[in-house]
Amino acid sequence: MSNYRRAWHKGGTYFFTVNLLQRKENDLLVRHIDFLRDAVRQTIKSHPFTIHGWVVLPDHLHCVMTLPIGDSDFALRWRLIKSRFSKTIPDKEWRSDIRKKRGERGVWQRRYWEHLIRDEKDFTAHMDYVHINPLKHGLVKQVCDWPFSTFHRLVQDGVYPIDWAGGSSEIPEYVDY
Repeated sequence: MSNYRRAWHKGGTYFFTVNLLQRKENDLLVRHIDFLRDAVRQTIKSHPFTIHGWVVLPDHLHCVMTLPIGDSDFALRWRLIKSRFSKTIPDKEWRSDIRKKRGERGVWQRRYWEHLIRDEKDFTAHMDYVHINPLKHGLVKQVCDWPFSTFHRLVQDGVYPIDWAGGSSEIPEYVDY
């Protein structure tokens, strides 16, 4: 068994990547975006957190979130979001014998990538990475064309200009330092 080392920081700000189990030619997340949004809303009500940046792609998502002061349990939040989404979607997924034995659905990968944000530069780099992702994956020609992102809210708030990273020649380089 792998020995995963997680950074548990009360009140921390984190970057996450969460993947579907079957990624190839799978548009489950955008096809059922309303179920995902409901799962996130329900989880925020029961276990609050602040969303700074979020993008949902067909087969995975990225987000930057901050937990409340005194709380470091991001794992519970992801378990709730993933479980609530999986239970509400109408699709029937294939499950291995091991997943059936454990009572697990076959929608999500068990693990996810988590990164504790260290400073403002790190925060900005990860926010940019979140919002550039649809362009990076060739889903749009301009970041503003992707509907499943907090980019639009951040444009309204004056954080990004509407034409930020408008074409593939303008993709900012992402560096995880």
